[in-house]
Amino acid sequence: MAGLRKTYGRLRLKINESKSAVASAFGRKFLGYALWRAPRGEVRRAVAKKALTAYKSRLRTITKRNRGRSMNQVVEELRDYVPGWKAYYRLAQTPRVLRELDEWLRHRLRTLHLKHWRHGSTVFRATRSLGASPERAARIAGNVHSWWRNGCGDLNGLLTIGYFDRLGVPRLS
Repeated sequence: MAGLRKTYGRLRLKINESKSAVASAFGRKFLGYALWRAPRGEVRRAVAKKALTAYKSRLRTITKRNRGRSMNQVVEELRDYVPGWKAYYRLAQTPRVLRELDEWLRHRLRTLHLKHWRHGSTVFRATRSLGASPERAARIAGNVHSWWRNGCGDLNGLLTIGYFDRLGVPRLS
């Protein structure tokens, strides 16, 4: 770093010490990407933790259950944001992380459906119309206010990946 300061000083340039470092490339981020070493020793690209946190934060805002937006409006907002994010991070070599983000987003959308349905009787009727057995629909309707817990399990079989594809929800993987 001292050598850099000296060279930049001769050019009358300033180094931003908070952004600059002389360190290993691993553990640093470059334009939203981070490097990691695969088991066979090759170096691969991943999305940086800060970028993943920002992505999840934005999706939390879009899929918030108390925003008073219909599912079509939420999907429209997702169509504006997710493809751009996917295009920027298309060089990432971590398919499992992208798959997990897709699963997490669908889980949030399932909980949003439950919130929209509101009452147990509506949940029962809606899940029956989606093809659930009366027992399964009753189980889902019985836990109507446990959105996050109810957003998986029985509801996964009804609101499948295909269902969200038909709605037009974009995917990362």
